[in-house]
Amino acid sequence: MYQLNKVDKRFPGVHALKAVDFTIGRGEIVGLVGENGAGKSTLMKVIYGAYQPDGGTVTIDGTAVRFQNPRQAMDHGIGMVFQEQSLITNLTVMENIFLGFEQQFVRFGIINWKEMAAAARHQLKKVRLDIDPSTITAKLSFAQRQLVELAKVLTLEERIDGDLVILLDEPTSVLAKEEVELLFGLVRELTSRASFIFVSHRMDEVLDLSDRVYVMKDGEVVDVVTKADAQVDAIQRKMVGRDVDKEYYREQKQKPYDPAKTLVSFASVSLPGAYADISFDLHAGEVLCLVGTEGSGREAILRTVFGLEKPSHGTVAVKGAPYARRNAQEAVARGVGYVPRERKIEGIVNGMNVYENMTLSQMGNYASNGVLRIAEEKALARTWIDRLAIKTPDVYKDCGGLSGGNQQKVVLAKWRSAGSDVILLDHPTRGLDIGAKEDVYDMVREMCDDGAGIILVADTLEEAIGLSHTIIVLKDGEFQKRFDGSAGGKPSLFDLVHHMI
Repeated sequence: MYQLNKVDKRFPGVHALKAVDFTIGRGEIVGLVGENGAGKSTLMKVIYGAYQPDGGTVTIDGTAVRFQNPRQAMDHGIGMVFQEQSLITNLTVMENIFLGFEQQFVRFGIINWKEMAAAARHQLKKVRLDIDPSTITAKLSFAQRQLVELAKVLTLEERIDGDLVILLDEPTSVLAKEEVELLFGLVRELTSRASFIFVSHRMDEVLDLSDRVYVMKDGEVVDVVTKADAQVDAIQRKMVGRDVDKEYYREQKQKPYDPAKTLVSFASVSLPGAYADISFDLHAGEVLCLVGTEGSGREAILRTVFGLEKPSHGTVAVKGAPYARRNAQEAVARGVGYVPRERKIEGIVNGMNVYENMTLSQMGNYASNGVLRIAEEKALARTWIDRLAIKTPDVYKDCGGLSGGNQQKVVLAKWRSAGSDVILLDHPTRGLDIGAKEDVYDMVREMCDDGAGIILVADTLEEAIGLSHTIIVLKDGEFQKRFDGSAGGKPSLFDLVHHMI
């Protein structure tokens, strides 16, 4: 049994964990839910050894432990599957699986690659992933990389005595339904030799998989419910401290867009291997959502508009003018902002603070003779921190240390403060709690009211329907159907799915 008793953790200006009690038994699956900033990530890092608690005790089978680093936690059978995957993409699958533990394959100073490959196949078999261990990790799909992460953690079985405790941090955030079902099946099978802590903002998945659910708010555990007693509405109220807005997607705030003002024109554009002959127009005040399964071409279209992908045919025009150089710098200069799916990799810059991240796309506006006017940068950041209710102790906070929802707000503030009026949103609510999602939905409506146009790849079909003025369904990179999503006349889930698959 793994147990935390009255665990406390503080950072400058933040009381992250407040006398937290937490228990997980052998073979148990425990859910952990709460808003971004509730303390979930801090609690996970204490369990994993990345943070040391300031108070309280941690015990394993009654013996007190205090991990100084994740390696010590791993030596006690504790592993973590990260939301923002930890794999090094230019290494092979087998190199990632045994990263840091290669010595077992070294003979006379030389790695026995054949032996490592055989051991990697054994680990991959545990997660039912039939791939060549010598494959470069970057070539795998997100779902495959997630399973490699799990296989990497399961190598602990061969290195320690006793059962494992595996932390799953938003493992399903961008997985398709069948991929989620595969992962959940594996987790249930593995409970014969491992316990799991499952962090997710998808409440239906938490209740489906977990035996018990811990609910956190403002650094405290405010409730612990069993699967039999769990009710979604009650848990959400505990998380946010209020009833969830019945108009969740802010449909009552949706106003007609301006058909006379075209911001983006995508005319017969093709990108080999991604999509073919796609056309659409984005107007001022419009949310245009691209819907389809993984690999339908949605994300590639967003990256094309932002100049990161160069199509082979067709024309991409912003505000009536075709791209000349087709690169991101030109897109930014035209007023295009991009909020990517992988916010920690492409959205923010870890190691840079809040005000530096916010002004990154407009540094020319804050420089005189090559010298930055830092006081003005800070003033802008404070304005947007107040406007978007970003939870940060100050403008100097490293962006990588913020919760996911607050990181997303910083990314949105970066583009909105720069005056961008074409906003590309790729899964903008991925990994966000219900309160942070509502904040994003409010921002979407406000941006439309300000005359911005938004191209959206939503996290769920319900989100796509609720937010959009226009929905375009894609399948295998080809246009299938266009739906009008005006308030009061939105398509149904069946309407979309019928054309997606």
